[in-house]
Amino acid sequence: MSESLKQMKDLSNKAARSTVAVIDAVTQRGGFKGEELTTIGGLRDQCVQIIQLSEQIQQEDAMADNSTQTENETKAKK
Repeated sequence: MSESLKQMKDLSNKAARSTVAVIDAVTQRGGFKGEELTTIGGLRDQCVQIIQLSEQIQQEDAMADNSTQTENETKAKK
């Protein structure tokens, strides 16, 4: 994976987490008008999806790294 793609994934994950935190804090403090809540809720849902996808990709990358490491260890033993 290219370094710029990794940076983009990390940045989008951080931005999504921060956005969810800000939305939750402002909502708790009553900072949104009722007619804005649908849009704000949609934005929050999109950010949660980004977070979930990011975590899924991280898990898949970790599993792929472990598989590669295991294969290399097996080849080294032969």
